[in-house]
Amino acid sequence: MRVTWWGHATTTIEADGTRLLTDPVLTARIAHLRRRRGPSPLPAAGECDAVLVSHLHADHLHLTSFPFISPDAALVVPRGAAKLIHADGGPLYSDRCIEVAPGNQIKIGSLEISVVTAHHDGRRLPWSSYAAPAVGYRIDSSPSVWFAGDTDLYDGLAAEAGPVDLALVPVGGWGPSLGPGHLDPVRAAEAVRRVGATTAVPVHFGTFWPIGLDWVKPELFLPPGERFKTAMTDVDPGVKVEVLTPGGSLEVPA
Repeated sequence: MRVTWWGHATTTIEADGTRLLTDPVLTARIAHLRRRRGPSPLPAAGECDAVLVSHLHADHLHLTSFPFISPDAALVVPRGAAKLIHADGGPLYSDRCIEVAPGNQIKIGSLEISVVTAHHDGRRLPWSSYAAPAVGYRIDSSPSVWFAGDTDLYDGLAAEAGPVDLALVPVGGWGPSLGPGHLDPVRAAEAVRRVGATTAVPVHFGTFWPIGLDWVKPELFLPPGERFKTAMTDVDPGVKVEVLTPGGSLEVPA
């Protein structure tokens, strides 16, 4: 398996001849946020068999990035998201949607994928009429992978998402505060321990930041990756942590 982190929550997972793209943000901006580290992902980032979208927030369901994605790729989205996608892009994208909810299982190419719970606000915006359950995904390959999307710790995490070999785990955010429904580096380490992963890649940090706030709480931009590595050593020193830079890849043996 080869995993490439393109920044924020966008990763490519390549295994058994199938390519999955998670929460694609393939541009330099998301509304008031701009990419502060690394260039926008290469065109190859959009080449995939399917997209896995975790929830409706614009930094995960980024409609502006859809034109850069393979035109025949399936769009796996939380149940209810297709209505929002249709309103923005019409049937060109909504007809490709596979709506899922926690407990569902689907197959993309050679890969079996289980949909798991994420404890996170599933609304597009606090005042929006568009809502769908936030989810994560477990790719049941060898090695197996948990892509968390955005979540906080919850009681059933170990049973739903684990055990897995690799965790793609969020450890930060995109601004000078981290609200409810997110993992900080310490809670992310506990999440990895619960799902039993032997390898962990921190994501959802060190990529986007609000325009005009470059030097506000810089300790929340890059440091969460190394803080997660330290916290993981304290929780379970046997877990291998790979802190990638945007565009960096990791080979994970079966």
